[in-house]
Amino acid sequence: MDFLVHSEVKPAVNQIETHPFHQQTEAQQLMREYGVQHESWGPFAEGKNGIFQNPLLRSIAEKHAKSIAQVIVRWLVQREIVAIPKSVRKERMVENLAVFDFMLSDEEMQAIAGLDSKTSSFFDHRDPNIVKRISERTGIT
Repeated sequence: MDFLVHSEVKPAVNQIETHPFHQQTEAQQLMREYGVQHESWGPFAEGKNGIFQNPLLRSIAEKHAKSIAQVIVRWLVQREIVAIPKSVRKERMVENLAVFDFMLSDEEMQAIAGLDSKTSSFFDHRDPNIVKRISERTGIT
């Protein structure tokens, strides 16, 4: 919001931590209102919190004969969130693109919405100690 208010040029894209455990629904709505494309940073939560063993995601993946990663990418696509999953393995890159031959149902989307903890899997951007350490490391205030 600060960038939008204090800049002549609004951002085209905002890359923020977004995955099934931190869904950023309020931020996504705000970005939509201002015409900013939401892009997922860390769509797989860097494997934290057992995302690739999650029973709900696994059951949805099995129902569609897909991997959990594909379900997550599809979930992001259906929410109109750009996802660029990081991988150095060709087979994973191919897998991450093979998400346009199935759709998640409204019930599945709602079930995944229930996984939202509304907290970062990495750090709290509002924690003054975290902000201070990041500022000291980067020189950005």
